[in-house]
Amino acid sequence: MVRESAADHGQDSAARGLPSQRRALGAATVGSAVEAFDWALYALLVPYFSGQLVAPGTAGTLVAYGGFAVGFLARPLGSVLLGGFGDRRGRRAAMLLSMTVVAAGCFALAALPTVGRIGTGSVVLLVLVRVVQGLALGGENSSVAAYVTETAPPGRRMLYSGISYGGVILGTALCYLVLAALLALFGPHGLREGGWRAGFAVGGLLGLAAVLVRRWAAESPAFLACARSRPQGGDERDSRSWHAGSWQAVRRNAAAVFLMTAGLTSGYYLTVTYLPEYTRHTTGASDARGIAAMVAPLLILLALMAATGALADRVGARPVFRTGLLLTALVTTPLYAAVSAQRVAPWIAATLVLACLAGPLATANVFFARLFPVRIRVVAMGLPLTLSVALFGGTFPLLAEALADAGHICLVPWAASAAAVLSLAATFLVREPARVQVGQDLTATD
Repeated sequence: MVRESAADHGQDSAARGLPSQRRALGAATVGSAVEAFDWALYALLVPYFSGQLVAPGTAGTLVAYGGFAVGFLARPLGSVLLGGFGDRRGRRAAMLLSMTVVAAGCFALAALPTVGRIGTGSVVLLVLVRVVQGLALGGENSSVAAYVTETAPPGRRMLYSGISYGGVILGTALCYLVLAALLALFGPHGLREGGWRAGFAVGGLLGLAAVLVRRWAAESPAFLACARSRPQGGDERDSRSWHAGSWQAVRRNAAAVFLMTAGLTSGYYLTVTYLPEYTRHTTGASDARGIAAMVAPLLILLALMAATGALADRVGARPVFRTGLLLTALVTTPLYAAVSAQRVAPWIAATLVLACLAGPLATANVFFARLFPVRIRVVAMGLPLTLSVALFGGTFPLLAEALADAGHICLVPWAASAAAVLSLAATFLVREPARVQVGQDLTATD
């Protein structure tokens, strides 16, 4: 169960006095939607744009998936840069900056010249844009997590966590709808001949919309209170005032976040970005109707995340988180084997896997953020989270495609199941941060 300190009650009082609570939730959610749309769209469009921007054939596809991974590898550095900015200047400022850069990056991808016009320069530009977007998004998730944690009403933090992360699901569902529309409009051949540019242009427009929504949101009251309580003279005196146990808890919880994220990101990216390619490799089926069918599992996941978030507010985050990981580890490999044997439709398998992931996905934002003090929350959560996403999620399509090319596609779901087991074990590493004086810091523990 979530237990709150006196400082946390003070945060809640401030939050209750703000009429902009729902506006803050909307600002967090819309940014998550754009982030998910951008990242999922790139992975889904790789088979269509790789021939124009990289090279035809399997080699070009693998290099383009490498661009997907490179964007994730840039996120840990971005989590330090943008996370430090968010811990110093505010959560709202960091979220505005990240969305502005993401929107610009989407428009840049839509306008990239082909390899036929500038040679390998197109590959360099592609990777460069993905690196810049990765840097911008490095602090996005942790900034949103901190913002939701610090603005959500008491007793509803996990529900708000599920709703805010639901933006990721909405963005991914919208991505599948846009891709299905592009396939219907241009056809696979037309999409490969330049129709893919329209998808990235849509991502840029969504990013601009997110910037406008976030401009209307207020700053986190917990961050403002922490900034006012921070003593003159800066971080050195601040850090000396902490108990040794506080730093020990931060380090241990950072390691736990790194490992707990592995199973979430592997299972999620396997299901929502690689499943169409997995189905094509194992059954030969791939069309616009199959792409559109992925929307239903995502919408079901959205509803389940709200339900499991509300449940976690009553029974605690960790039981819900652990149960979901255990179920994910048990069902992923059998379901994907059934897809390969054409005994289960891909969208049904996706629905069941995502249903298992609903609890962990719904609770992760606030569960992870509340393990760290307000003054370092964005960086302390963001660095291990983005490192894990980069190593386990960003490289997953590349790993899966390499296994498929080597004739070992059957090992792909086993990798996701193993990651879920690792994350489940990591939940037992979590420790409550040591409590500190209200005047020193504002923090909450789980």
